[in-house]
Amino acid sequence: MQISLLVNGTSHQLTLDPRTTLLDALRHHLGLTGTKKGCDHGQCGACTVLVDGRRINSCLTLACMVQDQPVTTIEDLGTPEALSPLQQQFLDHDGFQCGYCTPGQICSATAMLKEIDAGWPSHASKDLTGPMMLTHAEIAERMSGNLCRCAAYANIVDAIRQAAEQQGDAA
Repeated sequence: MQISLLVNGTSHQLTLDPRTTLLDALRHHLGLTGTKKGCDHGQCGACTVLVDGRRINSCLTLACMVQDQPVTTIEDLGTPEALSPLQQQFLDHDGFQCGYCTPGQICSATAMLKEIDAGWPSHASKDLTGPMMLTHAEIAERMSGNLCRCAAYANIVDAIRQAAEQQGDAA
């Protein structure tokens, strides 16, 4: 089938099998290999990308499902010369070891900080209507869909908290 994917601000016309996942379209048809294939079952979060600003598991999403919706991958969040605040904090806080999960972690955390700003509660939120506090428990709950096999969790939480403080997103 012919589909149009809007990835990182560029429209791509692709001919794909209707069963092609967004992850495979990104990696194998567009050459965007920053998004990783981990478990291929939606359990590890290595494949996390943003669709219209919301985080999704690209391994569970068919490419045709996001036709003409803006898809953002790790490649569009920053460059080696101009890292995003989260990318910089992952470096500063050593929030990765092997780096395999890092693109998904950063994409997920980018959307998570926007959810916090929008006042979306989580299971760990103390108050469903008040401002969301970026506590360790809140970050851990919101990032629970992203696994790190190297167990850099404490550093990831610190990186997210520092990036949020620098952006004025959390107390």
